[in-house]
Amino acid sequence: MFPEPSTPGLPTPDTPPDSSRLNHGPVPPWALATIVLVSVLLVFSCCFCLYRKRCRRRMGKKTQAQAQVHLQEVKELGRSYIDKVQPEVEELEPTLSGPGQQQVAEKHELGRLQYSLDYDFQTGQLLVGVLQAEGLAALDLGGSSDPYVRVYLLPDKRRRHETKVHRQTLNPHFEETFAFKVPYVELGGRVLVMAVYDFDRFSRNDAIGEVRIPMSSVDLGRPVLAWRELQAAPREEQEKLGDICFSLRYVPTAGKLTVIVLEAKNLKKMDVGGLSDPYVKVHLLQGGKKVRKKKTTIKKNTLNPYYNEAFSFEVPCDQVQKVQVELTVLDYDKLGKNEAIGRVAVGAAVGGAGLRHWADMLANPRRPIAQWHSLRPPDRVRPLPVP
Repeated sequence: MFPEPSTPGLPTPDTPPDSSRLNHGPVPPWALATIVLVSVLLVFSCCFCLYRKRCRRRMGKKTQAQAQVHLQEVKELGRSYIDKVQPEVEELEPTLSGPGQQQVAEKHELGRLQYSLDYDFQTGQLLVGVLQAEGLAALDLGGSSDPYVRVYLLPDKRRRHETKVHRQTLNPHFEETFAFKVPYVELGGRVLVMAVYDFDRFSRNDAIGEVRIPMSSVDLGRPVLAWRELQAAPREEQEKLGDICFSLRYVPTAGKLTVIVLEAKNLKKMDVGGLSDPYVKVHLLQGGKKVRKKKTTIKKNTLNPYYNEAFSFEVPCDQVQKVQVELTVLDYDKLGKNEAIGRVAVGAAVGGAGLRHWADMLANPRRPIAQWHSLRPPDRVRPLPVP
């Protein structure tokens, strides 16, 4: 009649069992599949990470080896240029300063030059052999010179050849032959000039002396072999534009070319007050076209500005033979047009001092190579297309 008393903590027949107190049954299949899948993914991820790490080590070693190959190729390229070309003598008035030049001016002992002449009637070419020099004047402080010879036929001074530089000698043996394609009937009005210069990377090249031969006085019916005493080079009438010093640095592994414009000196006076406001434009040319442009700050009222400003260009290894760098010094004018004072170009297709500087840069990768260059008239520096 009366309900039975319930014991605390125990379910009564009318009370549903507590699920938290019951034992679970077997794990469902989908849970097992999930655990297995996650485990497989973790193992695969670990294996993939180890594989990528190993690949990166291999690629790093391979990239480093390729970088060394590029570095060696650029060095060899620079050495090949150095062997083939020599600095260009800018058409400026020869300097007569310094103890060596004063001694030359006083004693008039410049040395002598041996040369050969022959005319090839079949090809219409004049063959000029620069053989050797003897007893040259010593223009360096050490009592020697670094001579080389520039050869051209007046009145055309642009078509010229230069021998290699011979270091620290007053008796160089050149043994080089150059050809000028000139019709025989026109030779009588030409004058052959063989000018001997002392090369100086950090200053203007000094003229030692020259030999001038009117071709009308030469019998080309047979080969000519002769010695001639050097004579003092005449003063050039061309106006001095000044000099600029800059360094070149190329890093083959990064494909990076850096031009540091250091300073300029003795610039042409452009303003009424006898000074200038110079700045420098740096152009990167490819195929004769300007593709990149940088410029320095403007230096007010000076003919000897100091910049020390660096500019970088991306130039891959396979393009380093196809580009040129042109530096133009301009005079800033607030009210009018900025006038160009002069220009200089460096590159594989430039020739002369510009090619020499470029070759030194390639032969010494990752090192900045500084050199002075004489400015030339803006219309005399034209970009050359590189094949």
